[in-house]
Amino acid sequence: MIPSREILDLRAEWSLDPGIIEKDYVLGWLLAGIATQPLLAQSWVFKGGTCLRKCYYETYRFSEDLDFTIVNSGPEAPEDLVPIFQSIRDWLQEESGVSLVVDGTSFRRRRNSRGKPTTQGRVAYRGPSAPRQLPKVKIDITSDEVLVLPGVFRPIGHQYSDALPTGQGAFCYSLTEVFAEKLRALAERCRPRDLYDVVHMHRHPDLIGRAADVAEVLARKCRHADIEVPTLESIRSSPFRDEIEAEWTNMLAHQLPSPLPPFSGFWDTLDAVFAWLAGEVSSPAPPRVQRGDLDPEWVPPKAITSWRRGFPMELIRYAGANRLKVDIDYRAEDGRQGPRRVEPYSLRRTNDGNLLLFVVNDSGALRGYRVDRIAGARPTSDTFVPRYLVEF
Repeated sequence: MIPSREILDLRAEWSLDPGIIEKDYVLGWLLAGIATQPLLAQSWVFKGGTCLRKCYYETYRFSEDLDFTIVNSGPEAPEDLVPIFQSIRDWLQEESGVSLVVDGTSFRRRRNSRGKPTTQGRVAYRGPSAPRQLPKVKIDITSDEVLVLPGVFRPIGHQYSDALPTGQGAFCYSLTEVFAEKLRALAERCRPRDLYDVVHMHRHPDLIGRAADVAEVLARKCRHADIEVPTLESIRSSPFRDEIEAEWTNMLAHQLPSPLPPFSGFWDTLDAVFAWLAGEVSSPAPPRVQRGDLDPEWVPPKAITSWRRGFPMELIRYAGANRLKVDIDYRAEDGRQGPRRVEPYSLRRTNDGNLLLFVVNDSGALRGYRVDRIAGARPTSDTFVPRYLVEF
């Protein structure tokens, strides 16, 4: 188990509450423990925002629960799950030092909005900080869901100094199905986290060329839920619109670094999301930053990372991914040092090993800042429209 000092150090780098970071750490180990159980490994299909962040790419939204769809008649009754999770508890204690509290109250049956039975778990844990009142992980399990595409095996992201056992992964929704499910959730519940995830996924290049597949999966899921396929008009006219804006900060501020991106930018991006989904011709993607001395083989880490640079490098990447400008204190080659407000686009490495942060400065000029000359950085609430491909 990592020391509590590591979580406190990451708090400074990532601008997040230590309890959220610790829960993220525990979620990684819990997923690895679930993967050790033969009855769960091929019958519980991991989905939702935590699946996206842990098994695909960084969203910077630290989800706090685990969601699974059951296939192949996998276990879901509380009396079946308690002994399985007691085995996971024992494995976790031995492998990581994380302690789980699993007893007859850990799982209960409930009914979803369609009146179908589902199972909800709340499993207490003791992690590195060992607080007096133990926090809990929420686990939602349902067989009342249609899995349209085959599940895929994905590695579990774990950006902490200890390591998960080699080969540990999770049986997950495909990326196409994750996005379709998020769109359906946006139509049904219109929650801030669903809007954030939909827009973040739409901005990511992994969905290029998949619009028709997403639309087909979305239609199947809406038929199963007995709801209309969402359109831009139906979302725009949703009675939940005012509520989602009012709850934007309350529901997301603790899950994202600071500052929180403004609601308006995400709401307005729905135009582009539904145009893409309908197969309409969109404007050409902005060009990627190019320079002759860049190492074509090097790529930055996909997941949020501890850079140990003396300034919060990860917050610059977060700002770029969320189209926020950054105030950077930079020391130029001629010795001049001072603040600059910039649009961050990509992190690249030169052939001679220097890390460069590519930005557009307040004069509209493209610049490559050497990372070792950055003295400080602070994301702002000012937004920008990309002129180049954002690679964060």
